[in-house]
Amino acid sequence: MADYDYDIGIIGGGAAGLTVASGAAQLGAKTFLVEKEAALGGDCLHYGCVPSKTLIKTAHVYHLMKNGPKFGLPAISPPAVDFKEVSGRIRSVIGVIQPHDSVERFCKLGAKVMFGNPEFTDEHAITLNGKSISARSWVIATGSSPAVPSVAGLDKTPYLTNRDIFYLDKLPGSMIVLGAGPIATEMAQAFCRLGTKVTVIQRSGQILSKEDRDMANIIQEELAQEGVTFQMNASVIRVGDLGHEREVVIKNAAGENQKLRAEVILVALGRSPNVTGLGLEKIDIPFDHKGIKVSNYLRTNHKHIYAAGDVIGGYQFTHVAGYEGGVVLSNAIFHLPKKTNYTFVPWCTYTHPELASIGMNEKSAQQAGVDYSVFSEEFNGNDRALAEGESVGRIKLLLDKKENPLGIQILGPQAGDLLSEWVAIMNGGVGLSKIASAIHPYPTLGEINKKVVGSVFSPKIFSSTVKKGLKFFFSFKGRACNCENDSTN
Repeated sequence: MADYDYDIGIIGGGAAGLTVASGAAQLGAKTFLVEKEAALGGDCLHYGCVPSKTLIKTAHVYHLMKNGPKFGLPAISPPAVDFKEVSGRIRSVIGVIQPHDSVERFCKLGAKVMFGNPEFTDEHAITLNGKSISARSWVIATGSSPAVPSVAGLDKTPYLTNRDIFYLDKLPGSMIVLGAGPIATEMAQAFCRLGTKVTVIQRSGQILSKEDRDMANIIQEELAQEGVTFQMNASVIRVGDLGHEREVVIKNAAGENQKLRAEVILVALGRSPNVTGLGLEKIDIPFDHKGIKVSNYLRTNHKHIYAAGDVIGGYQFTHVAGYEGGVVLSNAIFHLPKKTNYTFVPWCTYTHPELASIGMNEKSAQQAGVDYSVFSEEFNGNDRALAEGESVGRIKLLLDKKENPLGIQILGPQAGDLLSEWVAIMNGGVGLSKIASAIHPYPTLGEINKKVVGSVFSPKIFSSTVKKGLKFFFSFKGRACNCENDSTN
C-alpha cells in the first residue's frame, strides 16, 4: 500500500468540508483541510446565511419601529439608519460563531488546517504554497461564487454581490437588483425596510421562479406594498457607470427601452461552482458550468476522490452541504456504501413572510406528471397569527392518490420553524392520522399544521354517510337549530 501524508484531504472549509474534516478527525483518520480564504466557515458564515439573516432581523426591527400604530402603539419616526452600525452587528454575530469554525477547534479535533490555493498534481497529491501534499482520499468542497451575467458594460461598472452587500460603509440611497431569486428578494426587502429605494429586475413574470406562483405572488405583493418596485418580464440591455450613480437600460414588459438609475447595483443571478485553478483537468475529473460530476455516492470518476456541497450543483443550501458531508464520511471513512437521497429536502426563503418548502410543490408535481390533490389553510384563521399581526400567508399540503404527503409549502410567520414538524413527518413516514390526533399547544402558529391535516379528514368524518349511520344505530334526532328558520323567544 502506498504511503500518503494523510488518510483524507479536504479542499474547502465551508459546510461540507468542515463536516467531513470534523467527522474524519474524530474517527481517527489523519485529516488535512485547506481553505483559500483567510478564515474557515465558508460563504455561509461570512457572506451568506449568517450575515443575511442578521441583516434581515435588523431590518425587521426597524420596520416594526415605524409601524407602531399597527399594534396600538404611538407613531414614531426613527432616525435614519447608520449602516456602519448595522454592519458592525453583522460582524459581531459572525465573531461569536467563528470560534466553532476555527483552526484551533479543528486542531484540537486532530485535523491539520492550512490556507492557500491548492492544485492537483496527480490523483493523490496537490501542491500548496510550493509544497506537495498527498492523501489516500480527497474531498473537493470548494463551494460556489456569485454568477456574473454577460451584460454589456458590466465589466466596466462597479456592482455589488453577496460578498459586498453586508459590509458597506453607508446605506445606499437607491439600489437596482438584478434577479428575483431568494437572495435577491431577501435583500430587496431588507434594504427597502432600512430606507433604500429598491428596484428589482426579473427576466420572467414571477419572482422565486422555482416556487408555486400563488405563493410567490403573495410575497411580491407584500414587498411592493412596502415600497419595492418590480420590473417583470424585463431584460437588461446594458449597464453604465455615471460616477455618482449607475444606469441600467432594460427592455421592459411592453418591449420598450427604459433607463433606470440607482446608487448601486446588486447582482443576484445565481451561483457558479468554484472549480477554476484546482487542476481538475490534469486528473481528468469532469465538470461543467453547473459543477463537478459525481455519482449518487458523491464519487467523481476516481473512486477515492469525492465532491460535495455547492461545487456539485444541485441543492445549494448549507444544510444540504452538511448532509452531503455525512454521505462522504460514510463512504470514505466507514467504507459503508451510502447514496444521496434528496426526496425530502427542506428549504426556506427568509422574506417576510417566510416561504418554506419540503418535497414537491404544485409546479414540480405537474412537471413530473404526478396526480395530486391540494389542501390549504390561511394564516388569517390562526389565532396566534392574528394576535401577532401576521395574518398574511397560507399552508399547502399536497397528497398523492393514496393520500400520502408529497410536499408542504408554508408561507407565513416563522415558516422555516413550522416546517420542522413536516421534516420529521415526511422523513419518518408518519401517517396523517397521527398529526390529526396529536395535541398541539394553543395558541401557537404550529396549530396550522394540525388544521390543514384536519381538513383532509373532515369531509369524511362529517359526511352524510356517517351521519346516516349514526342516526340508524343511535337514533340521533339531527339538528337542534336551523339558523334560517329557528327563532328563540
